[in-house]
Amino acid sequence: MGSLPLVAIIGRPNVGKSTLFNRLTGTRRAIVGDEPGITRDRIYGEVEWQSRRFELVDTGGIVPDDEAVIPANIFKQAGFAIDKSEAIVWVVDARAGVTPLDEEIAVLLRNTSKPVFIAANKVESKKVEDEAGEFYRFGFELMPVSAEHGTGVGDLLDKLIEELDLSELAAVGDGELQKPARKRGRYAQLYLSDDFSDAPRDKDVDGVALANARASAISPTDTIHLAIIGRPNVGKSSLLNQLLGEERVIVSPIAGTTRDSIDTSLAADGRDFVLIDTAGIRRKGKTTEMTEKLSVIMARKALERADVAILIIDAVEGVTNLDANIAGYAVDSGCSVIIAVNKWDAIEEKVTNTIYQFEDKLRQQMKFLDWAPVVSISALTGQRVQKVLPLVAKAFDARNVRIPTAQLNKFFEDNISQPKGGTAPTTAKGAPAQLRVKYITQGGTRPPLFVLFTAGGNKGGLHFSYLRYVENRLRDEFEFFATPIRLKERRKAAASAR
Repeated sequence: MGSLPLVAIIGRPNVGKSTLFNRLTGTRRAIVGDEPGITRDRIYGEVEWQSRRFELVDTGGIVPDDEAVIPANIFKQAGFAIDKSEAIVWVVDARAGVTPLDEEIAVLLRNTSKPVFIAANKVESKKVEDEAGEFYRFGFELMPVSAEHGTGVGDLLDKLIEELDLSELAAVGDGELQKPARKRGRYAQLYLSDDFSDAPRDKDVDGVALANARASAISPTDTIHLAIIGRPNVGKSSLLNQLLGEERVIVSPIAGTTRDSIDTSLAADGRDFVLIDTAGIRRKGKTTEMTEKLSVIMARKALERADVAILIIDAVEGVTNLDANIAGYAVDSGCSVIIAVNKWDAIEEKVTNTIYQFEDKLRQQMKFLDWAPVVSISALTGQRVQKVLPLVAKAFDARNVRIPTAQLNKFFEDNISQPKGGTAPTTAKGAPAQLRVKYITQGGTRPPLFVLFTAGGNKGGLHFSYLRYVENRLRDEFEFFATPIRLKERRKAAASAR
């Protein structure tokens, strides 16, 4: 699909912009609440209407004359969205009527020389619809809507489709759309598949088979979804902006500045990425406002759709228990993990071994992440940030590998099969038993899953120490860089007595 035209949603705070964004995109990407100023960064989504598609961007409520850090940056982000858009949906509150702030926004929009549609929101009755007529005075086309209930939204979409001149679109294939390239527009949607049934089953047992498996498992069109996670105010948004080379999201010293999970596309080194900036995750007892609780929930949901997570650690404050908890969320979600120690430029009197000493302390507190690489960076100055994406791409490739059957059989003979390979398995209670691993297969990828088929012994199953032994041997043999490995035991049912 070619690039899509962009429509910007703008307006003053708390008029229902995010509710309309969620309604039009059919998602719950933007956090919605009664508190004004919830949305701060630009949030992008895709709208499909009558077999036509365009891109939509939600912005924070703008207050042009407010010079406070966050409102001023919200206004700046909204300005970026307006500049790149082909049409603007100006959301107003029909029940509140025209306000002085609406007057200021009208002047701003007239100077853009772009088509503007006024979405008079919160029209749930005929009386409110009649009162919304006062917005005609601004000279833009007025559309009464109710974002919460969906009233009038179809008429608004019809007007947008007509204005954007999407009649050139033609259906091809199974619902796919094709159109000539436009000057504006940002992303192309990619459809991924977890089906690796065609992965090679080469009989060779040298390194060639594994190399072929690594190469064939990854399609050049696969998009890498990368989540940037960590505690509040450790530099997540700064790292995103540094990777993109632009001020994509608001950065401030105020903890909790980022609230929504922000997706941004990036092409680098021949690979496609979707970078997901998340809100800082606090302990449950520390989150009091409903908005903050929703931000944490959305940050954890972002991990569920991410392939790789960059865990940001504050070099000045050091590793905390909360850092370990957040890392646990990433592992539980099946993400590959890269640990980025940020603010390394703020560490004074560094010597050659400083990073190694820091890493030793980190490993002590995160023993379950001994397979995750550590890189020291400065998101503020850009120091070593160029190393991040190559590590992410390497981790993504590793999590997609399917080991050829012949190599996995050889691994079993050398490391697991008794009496030749490895150590004898024990039960979950730790006592030696007649428990045998019959064979091992790879059950899936993203992350790699291996199934151990066992027989004999009691119902306790394999001891965790033996599973750790198998995982370590798999890493020694096949690396699986920065990627968690799932091991599952499947016991053969005992024959019924006659």
